[in-house]
Amino acid sequence: MLTLTENASDIVTTLVNKQVPSENGGLRISGPSAEGFAIAAVLAGEPGDTLVESGDARVYLEDSASQVLDDKVLDAQVTPDGNVQFQIAEQPG
Repeated sequence: MLTLTENASDIVTTLVNKQVPSENGGLRISGPSAEGFAIAAVLAGEPGDTLVESGDARVYLEDSASQVLDDKVLDAQVTPDGNVQFQIAEQPG
């Protein structure tokens, strides 16, 4: 199952709390498509989504994203201009 780094968990929690006024709010990842994954703050997941929780962070994975990201780690950082950049890496062996 997808895991989140501590940094990603903190950033997801902050992003969602700023954008989505909901107890079930989270970050939803869908795709992949030719452009990559789509990431959006949502009030709740969609039917069939897989929920990944890490601390207070909730990440909803669309079915196809869940299959692709099953053995991955999600990391995140805030860039100098204030944008959030996500990285996906392999889980340690």
